[in-house]
Amino acid sequence: MPTPRPAAQSFRDLVVWQKAHQFVLSVYRLTESFPDREKFGLSHQMRRAAVSVPANIAEGFGKRSQAEKARFLNIAEGSLEECRYYLILAHDLGYGQTDSLTVALEEVSRLLNAYARAILASGSWLLASISEGYQGRSP
Repeated sequence: MPTPRPAAQSFRDLVVWQKAHQFVLSVYRLTESFPDREKFGLSHQMRRAAVSVPANIAEGFGKRSQAEKARFLNIAEGSLEECRYYLILAHDLGYGQTDSLTVALEEVSRLLNAYARAILASGSWLLASISEGYQGRSP
């Protein structure tokens, strides 16, 4: 049985954040080779969406409620899907090799989905335990 990991003290401790950050660095490297005419077009949009993923993971980490955490993770998931489209577009326009970035995106997507499920599950357990504590009591 695997040894449980200690609780994250910072968003930087989260594997999902680490992988998302690496994805951003790869997006920056890819977009450096885009044509100059894309500097304020696809390159800018792709970088903005990629940066949004680890930024929202970090912001969500700092929130106290499960609902707020889940909301920021949902925003990160949306930005990741936006990146998925930009990778398709960059490939179709012949702006570079996007296969390895697509693989990295898939990994971040799986990790982000699992992290969001865990956050929501812990919130469900908390809500259930709170409501069980009030059973049989009058308001």
